[in-house]
Amino acid sequence: MTGGGSLRLVIAGGGTGGHLYPALAIADEIRRRHPDADILFVGTRGKIESRIVPGRGYPFVTIWISGFRRRLSAETLLFPLKVVVALLQSLLIVRRTKPDVVIGTGGYVCGPVVAAAQILGRRTLIQEQNSVPGATTRMLALRADEVHIAFEGSAAYLRRRDNVRLTGNPTRERIGSVSRSEGSKAFGLDPGKTTVLVFGGSWGASAINAAMASLASELAGEGVQIVWQTGKEEFERLRVSFGGLSERIKMYPFIENMEYAYAACDLAICRSGASSIAELTRAGVPSVLIPYPHAAADHQTENARSIADAGAGILLPDGDARTILGETVRRLLGDRERLAAMAVAARLLGKPGAAGVLADAVEQLAGVH
Repeated sequence: MTGGGSLRLVIAGGGTGGHLYPALAIADEIRRRHPDADILFVGTRGKIESRIVPGRGYPFVTIWISGFRRRLSAETLLFPLKVVVALLQSLLIVRRTKPDVVIGTGGYVCGPVVAAAQILGRRTLIQEQNSVPGATTRMLALRADEVHIAFEGSAAYLRRRDNVRLTGNPTRERIGSVSRSEGSKAFGLDPGKTTVLVFGGSWGASAINAAMASLASELAGEGVQIVWQTGKEEFERLRVSFGGLSERIKMYPFIENMEYAYAACDLAICRSGASSIAELTRAGVPSVLIPYPHAAADHQTENARSIADAGAGILLPDGDARTILGETVRRLLGDRERLAAMAVAARLLGKPGAAGVLADAVEQLAGVH
């Protein structure tokens, strides 16, 4: 490690929980090993990281950057300016903090930060969650010291291969270690009753909410308990609609401690973002996966297909959610043997050691043993 003293890291990743939570899993593992490590998170104002990261006790700074929108708008016209400003901000951050390693977990937030580190000659590590690497990862991977992927097929999309490692997606240590009784208690549920978990990522999913709007009351009437993360935008409307069923339908705009939700449920209905899949497999939760149809390169469908092919879940196209979700869910809940087999298959796919492997890589790059 250069300069002696504690391990110094800069971590960039956010915009969505799918990019943020792997970053936090890596940071938590580093902090467990090196309690005096100096870890700085870089993100954007007003996104999920600006709320979650400070709450987890990590220093946090912002840069002015956003995703590129293909349709013409004021945001699109501002994008080139944002890139320049964000790169200058990132150069100042990296120059000031002198990190041993800069870690990027994908998405537009990590682009300027990792690029700045590469310009200044700092070690860089990229962790890519999705089966089809995003444009930011593909661009930065050429000069990165290491690129860690979660799906074997992801390497085919990268021009350079000698720095690629197959690691899996890092997840929070508590996932898979919470008991069903603890999970049920956290949501005020009966652990002896069938429970379905519904979520659409950190921002919710309108298609899933719409499909559940007609199905939830029917399932509740059949004795099924539901834990439902609606997303902030639709929470109030849905809460009012299902107010009389609050005994069996537990509704939240966002669930931060997902380890308890996974522990309480028998089946999950959700999008197929890579981080969600990593958590489902670590927890051993059977799933009905409804891929977001507009994801870049349709990577959510590829993610879901890998789970379905292994027998750990069912892939349900977004357009079919309203029409056959109920039939699919009832068929699964009525077949306990199949649910048990799916849970085993999911657990076999899980990579609970991914955060440790990534921490090993960070230590090696930093010269720490």
